[in-house]
Amino acid sequence: MTFTLRKGVTCADGSPLTPSTVAENVNYITDPASKSPVHGVLVPQGMKAEADDAAGTVTLSTPEPFGFILESTRTMFIVCGKGLKDRSLLAHATSGSGPYTLTEAVAGDHYTFKVREGYAWGPSGGTTGQPGQPDTVVLKVVPNEQTAANLLISGGLNAAVIFGVDRARLEADPRITKEIHSGGNGQFFYHQGEGHPGADPAVRKALTQAVNLSELAGIASSNTGRPATGLVLEPRPCPGDSVTGKVPAYDPAAASAALDAAGWKPGPDGIRVKDGEKLTLRLLYGTTRGAGVQAAAEYLAAAWRKAGADVKLNGTIDTKLSESLNVTQDWDVVWLPISVVLPTQLTGFLTGPGAPKGANFAHLDNKRYAELAAKATGTPGPEGCKLWLEAESALFEPADLVPVVENTTLVALKGATFRYLPGQFLPLTIRMTGGG
Repeated sequence: MTFTLRKGVTCADGSPLTPSTVAENVNYITDPASKSPVHGVLVPQGMKAEADDAAGTVTLSTPEPFGFILESTRTMFIVCGKGLKDRSLLAHATSGSGPYTLTEAVAGDHYTFKVREGYAWGPSGGTTGQPGQPDTVVLKVVPNEQTAANLLISGGLNAAVIFGVDRARLEADPRITKEIHSGGNGQFFYHQGEGHPGADPAVRKALTQAVNLSELAGIASSNTGRPATGLVLEPRPCPGDSVTGKVPAYDPAAASAALDAAGWKPGPDGIRVKDGEKLTLRLLYGTTRGAGVQAAAEYLAAAWRKAGADVKLNGTIDTKLSESLNVTQDWDVVWLPISVVLPTQLTGFLTGPGAPKGANFAHLDNKRYAELAAKATGTPGPEGCKLWLEAESALFEPADLVPVVENTTLVALKGATFRYLPGQFLPLTIRMTGGG
């Protein structure tokens, strides 16, 4: 696939953005020595780029057919200028060709962006300096949704993304502009690494059968969700339902019998034991998704304790959750929404080397999923989509992951408007409207 780059595009430091710049980004990401976490997620496995600066073109190719090459390409981030030569600069700053540049970064608190004068290469010829476009945009980290809602109402924020119960009072406020968007699945994974209870598929299935997923869905989403039908955000490139009828159904009696058969027998205190070891589950979840997720974790813990497990809850902020997932691996079950727009973006998390060597944090080894996904990747159109749906279903039957609910999110705005896509807003569309 060959792209012709727009002329006159510059990086924030004034250097030109050339086809060679784009090619260097792609080839850096796909170089195994870079260990890029977006290789196989935002950038297809093994993609190569060749630049022709004289012609103004860059050509992307993959070693195998790839059905979503155009859709995947537009999700790539392109580093340019000084950041391309010294990537350590990217730890606390940006070095790109976008309409805003990061000027201040306080981890866990706020990120300040300043508009670029002279920017004229946005979608459809978009430029900065339009009436109502702000000179400064501050992204604030507000872990508590009640606090975020209060700040929005009082004018301390112009926009907030709300998952939980606080959305009700914002939806009822006539001063607030509201948009409802798909928010990704509420779902949980079992750690299948050696020494974890979830390594046994019989245990995974039994623990899933011990939970009333319909009740859990209402709790986790504060009754604002929809039945889960797939793993990709709406609008999906492959519509269809891969979930219904594929997840182990609620059956506490069958769950108890299965745990007995797997060798986990009730001890004198009611906790199941096998080979002298208690059935212990460390349940990890993020605390920034609202009260619903906290309640969902407690509901899961209660259901599994009733089934005979010793459950230890570990609620943590996102940065610590990521460390537990990918480095320390000190968990047995994790409540973890993963929001992607293409099914290919999931394969890096669901196949390959387990963490910390790879992105496969749950140490999944589902051969049917891997085979179907590999075949689907190289098959465009409806036939490829059929394979993708089958691949997703192959994950649910052995409870490799358990989709619970399709979350919806409220994007609430006051004194400003912008266009929002799942997980991101379009900066050139921000307009201040007053009344904040």
